[in-house]
Amino acid sequence: MAEQTVTVGVGALSIEDVIAVARGGAKVAISDESKHEMALSRAVIDHLAGDTVPHYGISTGFGALASTSIPKEQRAQLQKSLIRSHAAGAGPEVEREVVRGLLVLRLSTLCTGRTGVRPETAQVYADMLNAGITPVVYEYGSLGCSGDLAPLAACALVAMGEGEARNADGLKIGGGEALRAAGITPVDLKEKEGLALVNGTDGMLGMLCMAITDLRLLLKTADVAAAMSVEGMLGNDRVFAADLQALRPHRGQGDSAANIARMLKDSGLIEAGRPGSTVRVQDAYSLRCTPQVHGAARDTVEYAASVAGVELASAIDNPCVTLDGRVESNGNFHGAPLAYVLDFLAIPTADVASISERRTDRFLDVARNRGLPAFLAGDPGVDSGFMIAQYTAAGIVSEMKRNAVPASVDSIPSSAMQEDHVSMGWAAARKLRRSIPAFARVLAVELLCSCRSFDFRKPYRPGAAGAAVYRVVRQYANEIGPDVRDTWTTPQIEGVAEAILSGEVLAAAESAVGALK
Repeated sequence: MAEQTVTVGVGALSIEDVIAVARGGAKVAISDESKHEMALSRAVIDHLAGDTVPHYGISTGFGALASTSIPKEQRAQLQKSLIRSHAAGAGPEVEREVVRGLLVLRLSTLCTGRTGVRPETAQVYADMLNAGITPVVYEYGSLGCSGDLAPLAACALVAMGEGEARNADGLKIGGGEALRAAGITPVDLKEKEGLALVNGTDGMLGMLCMAITDLRLLLKTADVAAAMSVEGMLGNDRVFAADLQALRPHRGQGDSAANIARMLKDSGLIEAGRPGSTVRVQDAYSLRCTPQVHGAARDTVEYAASVAGVELASAIDNPCVTLDGRVESNGNFHGAPLAYVLDFLAIPTADVASISERRTDRFLDVARNRGLPAFLAGDPGVDSGFMIAQYTAAGIVSEMKRNAVPASVDSIPSSAMQEDHVSMGWAAARKLRRSIPAFARVLAVELLCSCRSFDFRKPYRPGAAGAAVYRVVRQYANEIGPDVRDTWTTPQIEGVAEAILSGEVLAAAESAVGALK
């Protein structure tokens, strides 16, 4: 298979392009049109560099020092000093995929030709990506305004041949050593370029693109898990009928209900719950209202995707070179549009995990689980079954609720009150990022319980989709039959969670019933 190459030009990258570079290791190439546009805007900067009138970022200091004029002979040092001082990150190291996403998004803005950066400077970023060089970026240092300053400065520092990086083999080495080994000449920054390399919302946007991608997968998988819980609980499938959902025509709700209905088609467990006077008119909310909850989460993700689409088509820098050749200061680097949706996504992520945990808890309670043994144990009392797995899910959900508290309302002024309102969008992205694998673990516990319930419900069988997922889950939790005794649970949870995140669980369901919405 040919190696994928993403062309970066004056237009927008797609979310899929970002993921291909960040996670898939795709190469990048700069379009000829972009090189032409960068050369034109660079000529504007070179002209203003000789002007006697001060121009922000070209012949002045930065932030609260914007009124300080810098002599021509010190301007190259000005740009280098900006990068070195702004590379002030601290804390744990940020993941490789986040840094690669940040790099390709900053490159995308440079390639619009609106920043005044030379084509050769942009090429260094492309070369670093193609060589697998990942600057070491640290957790703390961005307030989500004036750009993701410390993270972007750490990347620019490596482009200068300084700082720290990890090479293609993951070894941490000096930035200069990494460039030399790859045959890349470090960039010698000129007027305006240091500022253009740090004044972007690329870290926030990259993590938003990844979160959207992950949540689209996880919310489909949540439909799968919910459907299998309805089966294991001998639930009522009539509530998922299309005509009932159409009475409240939210798209996400309708899609979620359609997925669940498809999963439940021809389920022997659903049929087992129908006959006689024991049929329940209404199931508990955690079963009956699943499409309403999952659907609202889906709609929130698609709203976030619309915001990401606008950002991907944006040129974020300050100042910018306009299409008619002016260089103007602006506030487009403020991360509020991203911070709000990153915070917003943390809410439904926590809530869908919460309703999943409630279905898990229902499986374990003899007063509510329709004839299953306590805690799904082989020998209740001697065995504890999934009692503590539910504790784990509950503990994770509790943390996810804390992560759903918004970061974007917590502005802290900086830069001697010049930057007196910031977005905290980087922090919003980081806490959302922690919630996504947590969500998968909660779904894993629910799937373990539904599959265990299938063992106890024999000879009744789940539908084709539930049976296909059952086979995947049993690769990680191979106990089968109602008399199986307790086994070590952690590997089961972690294994199924990984199968969820990799798409293996969803693929199994779709192999049986076709693509889910």
